[in-house]
Amino acid sequence: MVEEAIKKADILIEALSYIKKFRGSVTVIKYGGSMLEDSVLRSKILDDIVFMNYVGLRPVIVHGAGPSITRSLEEEGIGTKFIDGFRFTDEATLKIVIQQTDAMNSILVNELIQKDAEAEGINSKKIIVEASKVKEELGLVGEPKELDVEFIETALSKGKIPVVSPLGKDVQGNFYNINADLMATFVAKKLEAEKLVLLTDVAGILRVTQDLSSLISTLSIKETEELITSGVVTGGMLPKLQASVGALKAGVNKVHIIDTRILHGLLLEIFTDKGIGTQIIH
Repeated sequence: MVEEAIKKADILIEALSYIKKFRGSVTVIKYGGSMLEDSVLRSKILDDIVFMNYVGLRPVIVHGAGPSITRSLEEEGIGTKFIDGFRFTDEATLKIVIQQTDAMNSILVNELIQKDAEAEGINSKKIIVEASKVKEELGLVGEPKELDVEFIETALSKGKIPVVSPLGKDVQGNFYNINADLMATFVAKKLEAEKLVLLTDVAGILRVTQDLSSLISTLSIKETEELITSGVVTGGMLPKLQASVGALKAGVNKVHIIDTRILHGLLLEIFTDKGIGTQIIH
């Protein structure tokens, strides 16, 4: 019993150096994938984020709603098409995207409040991102251009956890669906975040698909770009790596890609020496 207590104390001491180093800095967390649908896993992830907030790491959540969007589209008889990792979005798809991202935004905010944290929901009713169309073949997929930084900074100064949906509007008031990875990168750049964390339901970046022993623990910008151009990384991981490189080049200090199916994976990656996923550094 005493030995177990000592081990816990050692972990706290190990975490203390990271708390001192990053206290007061902003950490942007992109939360998406199938783990959004698992209420038990979601609760554990939010526990980690609340812990981060209490020790002063100022988390900002940017979330998607991919699985529920796909399911709703199927129920409505609307096909789902992805182009280079981006969901093709027409008017009918956009309507579903707004409904599902708003619903997930409310769930996350309410569950954070239930954990005695203060949260600020930022959804279709409060758009803080100005966007423009990426390209015609993607439909109503937007690229973020401007961010209401003051709105998020005000929430953070009050101890709140901002929870941001991946939606934007252009100057004419038209809505756009924004890839959540790119949205998180954009927010991280504009807030001059210390860290960008991409939560996934895979182990991290693998050199060989499905081979967990090929997990890459650390990548440089150059190595990441080589993985992108070589075609080793495809599908939904491609926007993640592109977003990571963009964030680092814009001044974010470090990007973490981690598997949150591992209990307290977020805390293990940020507050321990070894970590569990892939970190991308300058």
